[in-house]
Amino acid sequence: MKIVRVVAAVIRSTNEKGEPIIFATKRGYGDFKGGWEFPGGKIEDGETPKEALKREIMEELETEIVVGKQIDTIEFDYPTFHLSMDCFWAEIISGDLVLNEHDDAMWLTKDELNKVEWLPADITLVEEIGKSMGKLTCTEQ
Repeated sequence: MKIVRVVAAVIRSTNEKGEPIIFATKRGYGDFKGGWEFPGGKIEDGETPKEALKREIMEELETEIVVGKQIDTIEFDYPTFHLSMDCFWAEIISGDLVLNEHDDAMWLTKDELNKVEWLPADITLVEEIGKSMGKLTCTEQ
């Protein structure tokens, strides 16, 4: 089975009430169009996962991020490929989160994490993210 190596950013911020929130995007292309995911993409030859994540977020969202601590590596078998996804906490340095490849996006509080239809690999992260939201900032992790 083909192995696809990707990275994903769990971008954190706070809302107007001071509650921690994370950024979710609705996939705008491919077999999984319409599913919700953490933004990111494929790791290119010669890139580290963190370099790939910074590049992908700049390409997809026109936003510069700082990549923090790795949350987990998700290994997931889709019908036609095996996904190996390195997931990292991230925070915005600059940019306006322009949706170049996604149909929609939203900021979610801990209580709203299950409000969207996550893609199968991404849903495995949601419980861990919910436990960790609000504990530390990205750079402290």
